[in-house]
Amino acid sequence: MADGGTGAEGGVKGGTGATDGGTGADGGSFLPPSIEAAWGLRERPSKGPKPGLSLDRIVDAALAVAAAEGLDAVSMGRVAKQLGVSTMSLYRYVAAKSELYVLMQDAATGEPPEVFPPGTGWREALERWSWAMREVYHRHLWLLRMPVSGPPATPHMVAWWEWGMRALADTGLDEGAKVSVILLVSGFVRNEALLMADLAAVIAASGEPPERVLARYGATLRRLADPERYPAVTRMLDSGVLDGPDEPDYDFRFGLERVLDGIAVLVERKK
Repeated sequence: MADGGTGAEGGVKGGTGATDGGTGADGGSFLPPSIEAAWGLRERPSKGPKPGLSLDRIVDAALAVAAAEGLDAVSMGRVAKQLGVSTMSLYRYVAAKSELYVLMQDAATGEPPEVFPPGTGWREALERWSWAMREVYHRHLWLLRMPVSGPPATPHMVAWWEWGMRALADTGLDEGAKVSVILLVSGFVRNEALLMADLAAVIAASGEPPERVLARYGATLRRLADPERYPAVTRMLDSGVLDGPDEPDYDFRFGLERVLDGIAVLVERKK
């Protein structure tokens, strides 16, 4: 997952966005101390203004706020209140909320599942990658609201990117094409998860079963859409498709298969 999206989403050029990541002229990292600590490149502060305060505790508190109240509720002040410390005490560990966001995303995402066994075809491997990514979003819906700030820059984010790139190792695609494929697939997964989350929120707010909400929408659309002006919409309504498929994950499976079909055409051209 990239900063703001799973996988390499967010692009591959530039730094880490708000974290001012990047590489200087001398090849050194511009990563802030908190992100370097996540990589084990420097020691994490062991003593803070309040005994027991640590970068891990700060991130855990931020995750708790996001899970309970949403990403918009996360601020340095709110996290400090969650921990029972002053807001200023957090800045010894995290310089800005944007850095905290990156660390939150890395922690919530976690390590990718066990890498596919040797001999797994690129399509199956990338499909597993996509479903695993979707599961992460469904566990932490607030991740879908995370602003995209740059390419992967933390251990778990890079591990997911590594897994996706490995899936394409034997396709014959050049490295640039592989990155573009990862961007395409991760973008589809994120957008589908966001759409489903938004629809689920609307249905939940209505207090009615999903079937009734869809039926009411269909009835409303049928009243509004003149069959002579909207014949295609009318045929769709008559087909009963708005009753919904029997398989809950039908739309995701259908969309992912079509995306992979397109990638398959590209791979075949390289043979």
